[in-house]
Amino acid sequence: MAEVEKEIKPSDDSTDDSEEEESEEEPKLKYERLANGVTEILQKDAASCMTVHDKFLALGTHFGKVYLLDVQGNVTQKFEISSVKINQISLDEGGEHVGICSEDGKVQVFGLYTREGFHEHFDCPVKVVALHPQFSRSNNKQFVTGGNKLLLYERNWLNRWKMVTLHEGEGTITKVKWRANLIAWSNAVGVKIYDISTKQRITNVLRDNTSLRPDMYPCSLCWKDSATLIIGWGTSVKICAVKERDPTELRDLPSRYVEIVSAFDTEFYICGLAPLADQLVVLYYVKENADQMEEEIRARPRLDIVQPLPEVCEEISSDALTVRHFQQNECRDYCLEHSEGEPLFYIISPKDIVVAKERDQDDHIDWLLDKKKYEEALMAAEISFKNIKRHDVQKIGMAYINHLVEKGDYDAAARKCQKVLGKNMELWENEVYRFKTIGQLKAISQYLPRGDLRLRPAIYEMILHEFLKSDFEGFAMLIREWPGELYNNMTIVQAVNDHLKKDPANHTLLTTLAELYTYDQRYDKALEIYLRLRHKDVYQLIHKHNLFSSIEDKIVLLMDFDKEVGYLHKLFKRDHHKGQKYHERQISLYAEYDRPNLLPFLRESTHCPLEKALEICQQRNFVEETVFLLSRMGNCRRALQMVMEELGDVDKAIEFAKDQDDAELWEDLISYSIDKPPFITGLLNNIGTHVDPILLICHIKEGMEIPNLRDSLVKILQDYNLQILLREGCKKILVADSLSLLKKMHRTQMRGIQVDEENICEACHAPILPSDTAKVFSVVVFHCRHMFHKECLPSPGMVPGVQFCNICSSKRRGPGSGILEMKK
Repeated sequence: MAEVEKEIKPSDDSTDDSEEEESEEEPKLKYERLANGVTEILQKDAASCMTVHDKFLALGTHFGKVYLLDVQGNVTQKFEISSVKINQISLDEGGEHVGICSEDGKVQVFGLYTREGFHEHFDCPVKVVALHPQFSRSNNKQFVTGGNKLLLYERNWLNRWKMVTLHEGEGTITKVKWRANLIAWSNAVGVKIYDISTKQRITNVLRDNTSLRPDMYPCSLCWKDSATLIIGWGTSVKICAVKERDPTELRDLPSRYVEIVSAFDTEFYICGLAPLADQLVVLYYVKENADQMEEEIRARPRLDIVQPLPEVCEEISSDALTVRHFQQNECRDYCLEHSEGEPLFYIISPKDIVVAKERDQDDHIDWLLDKKKYEEALMAAEISFKNIKRHDVQKIGMAYINHLVEKGDYDAAARKCQKVLGKNMELWENEVYRFKTIGQLKAISQYLPRGDLRLRPAIYEMILHEFLKSDFEGFAMLIREWPGELYNNMTIVQAVNDHLKKDPANHTLLTTLAELYTYDQRYDKALEIYLRLRHKDVYQLIHKHNLFSSIEDKIVLLMDFDKEVGYLHKLFKRDHHKGQKYHERQISLYAEYDRPNLLPFLRESTHCPLEKALEICQQRNFVEETVFLLSRMGNCRRALQMVMEELGDVDKAIEFAKDQDDAELWEDLISYSIDKPPFITGLLNNIGTHVDPILLICHIKEGMEIPNLRDSLVKILQDYNLQILLREGCKKILVADSLSLLKKMHRTQMRGIQVDEENICEACHAPILPSDTAKVFSVVVFHCRHMFHKECLPSPGMVPGVQFCNICSSKRRGPGSGILEMKK
């Protein structure tokens, strides 16, 4: 159980000195006192009742006054109702009308913004009053009062108040709550519910513990919604659901009935109830045994959140509240009211009013920080970044970093700087200097910003100098990882040179210096260092910065210390024509050190001497390379012979013949294979699409056993059928395309042709149209767009009725010279 005191800031007259117990369980609610005008009121008077509206509060006192307060506790209105205790205040849903009853029998119902009202003085105390929730409406001018009987008042059409007795004879009415059409009230016997719409009483829930005096341990009623009533009495809680009765079961029974869906007992006495989603907020009156004394003493009241179950409840949270003068209070002196809109809970006692509300994300983060759970606090702050109010994510993060530094976890603290400091340069530099002070610059070095946000160059230089003093490898790593523009390159170069004076053979520093020179575009110095160190990065440097002219006299040296990289090979891959004078030498080098790259080199190089290459390959018995060179030199028959005789690979021989596409080679291949059944099988399987298989089959001797002959013949037939199908398909496509193009040409030729003054006769070269268009004229226009005066055309050709364009006919254009005659 968490005892909450710090959030209820006690005034000087608080008599509680107990210390807060530490708990790792986070509270569900937070508390604060309702102060301002309330403080002054309760110094001179005592609270007797209060009701809560979303817009304001109404507070009744023991001296007969009613105060309207804003939610901060400031007094907005004051009513002098009586000289004795106000028993209950009721507000309608709109907050426009108020009902008040007092111990001297006075009942007042009036509008806060109108003059209408009801004022009556009964001859007995009136304990309760409740307005119809929709009292502002003209047809709902109803309210109930309760003393020794429950009375319903209703204003009729003559503007007079009519009184009806709803219940009497079971003692004093101690509590009443009105929700929608249902009125619930309690007396010494139990709790009743009345349906105002049907004018029927629908239930009677009996009181469990009859040994408790109902005036000392009064009933608590609360409507969760329009059909759920929560009853708390003594140590018993019941949740009642109002349900509609099946019409077939009505007979003489009420149309509604009540089912108790949950009933459980509590450890302490109930002072008030309020719903919180599907949970309950319960205010308890607590008595504890005093040390070495038999009598009980009054302890601080408790506010619990419980999860109701059918027969028990599960405690979610429990807070002991330090209210003023709790030692003098009885169970009847406390009550709990809640706001329907916002989940606010008001704990009312004679000398104190405490407001409880659900803790929000800010409160959650505060609690995590208080418990030094910085990682969780930071995550929570980042999740709620858009809605966060008073918490600065950076502030939380800085607290976390400070905590890690205090623990000595410098690497974790430095890692968090990236996330927390963000783009705040000032904070970054402050942290760097702090890490320098505690001798942990190395820890923060790898997390420094190096992108769009950059610190002053002096910061980076300071860290590099720190590494240069004690950690050459770390220094080299930073030089490789950090962009050179972060720091003054020449300053660092000078510092490295100073160290090399003491240790001139330091490989790490020399390599790093070469990298610094490279960034500074002093490639000659970098190249000199790389060559001196025989460093493999020399090749990357040469290629990246085009330093080929600088190493012409160093090729042998380069190849000597790194044969695997092979400078000439990389140069050839970069440009087949550069270094051509070394191609003859490359043949020997490839043959000696890198045969897999020899054949690709021979294929791609146009500068290597073929005779020399052939000689080298024949000496080393490189068959594939020799075959390629022979074919390139034109001796394809010899190349094919080597493939068949030395490699004995029919597939490669067939592939070679396909590449050369030479009929004589196919004949040689067939002649060589004719006495070798495996070769014949290979040819039968592959020759069909290149050479007529009959040529091969005719040469096969009778009686020769050929492996898989049947399958090979079937494949030949399948290949032949495939070729026939392909030809037929191509023919169909060709015919279809030809027909489509013919139709397109016909449509094009059938279009009209514009003839105007700019066109001329192709025979006489005079304008095609006469100057006087009123005269009769005749023009012939061919589809080829050539135009003639009809009289300028020669006589028709040999085909009667067919005229061709003279120009196109002379050029043998064929179709397209059809005639279009225009007459006027």
